[in-house]
Amino acid sequence: MNALLSIWTWVEIGIVALVGFFVQLVIAIFTLPFDKTRYATGRCFRMVGVTAAKLTPYWRFRVHGAVPERVAPNTVVVSNHESNADPFLISHLPWEMKWLGKANLFKIPVVGWMMSLAGDIPVHRGDRESATGAMARCKEWMEKGMPVMIFPEGTRSKTDELLPFKDGAFRLAIERQADVLPLAVSGTRKALPKHSWRFSTSRGMVTVGTPISTKGMTMDDLEKLKTLAREQILSLRASLQPLTRDADSAPDTVSAA
Repeated sequence: MNALLSIWTWVEIGIVALVGFFVQLVIAIFTLPFDKTRYATGRCFRMVGVTAAKLTPYWRFRVHGAVPERVAPNTVVVSNHESNADPFLISHLPWEMKWLGKANLFKIPVVGWMMSLAGDIPVHRGDRESATGAMARCKEWMEKGMPVMIFPEGTRSKTDELLPFKDGAFRLAIERQADVLPLAVSGTRKALPKHSWRFSTSRGMVTVGTPISTKGMTMDDLEKLKTLAREQILSLRASLQPLTRDADSAPDTVSAA
């Protein structure tokens, strides 16, 4: 039964993505000449993800707690990474940002095209030249007034333990003297387990932390900044885990995005 329902869910996501791509394409034709931040095509892509998540029979995704309607343009947003379902959940947040993602995702038909139209940034894992170019692209978006979203673990954690944070997001923030805004997600590990195509019932939640200013910081403060962000993400995630641990019995005390 799970296999059949998982197949249906993939079909549903595929149909939503295909319809969404054509909507995004029309939006792009009319807005790209003057929308330098690709705000319209980006928000369209995020809303396609939200729509797909809401139609997925396995998932109940929500934003927990109060969130700002927008964040400062000069911001690097960072989050823990549990699952490929995380982007569907984080897209419920009400602001646009450009995402750093694995380059092979951009090669997926329809989804990869939408990521490119949205202005998201590809990076080849383990390729220093690619990482340097991706960070330069992040800087360009921030200079245009658009926050960027980075998973500092670099990949999905297989357990509840956070992986070590890579330096890139925090170097970028210090170089730009930008705020670092921690997010935490919980519950998505069950939504789409790593290395599995089958979905599972999940109550996924995302919550937003407090911006960390890097004003006056230098590269000597890199480890301190990473520690501050990591501690905040761990605390935020801990506040969510009692609500997401049991998708069937957890109280519904969240605010819809």
